Amino acid sequence: MIYEYECKIHGIFEEWQSINDLPLEKCPQCEKDGLESEKPKKLISLSSFQLIGGGWAKEGYSTK
Repeated sequence: MIYEYECKIHGIFEEWQSINDLPLEKCPQCEKDGLESEKPKKLISLSSFQLIGGGWAKEGYSTK
C-alpha cells in the first residue's frame, strides 16, 4: 500500500509499505541527506477505487 507522511523539512511524501509494517521513524530524504529530524507524521488519506463490471451500485445492483 502507499502511505503518505509529512516531514517538517521535506513536506509530504509517499512510501510503499506492507499493511503490517510499523510507521516510519525517519524521513528517507532526511536520512539520505544526513539530517536529524523529527519522526514524520503519518497522514490519513482518501482512498480511491473503481468498481468495474456489472452488478455494482451504480447500476442498481442489476445483473443485466
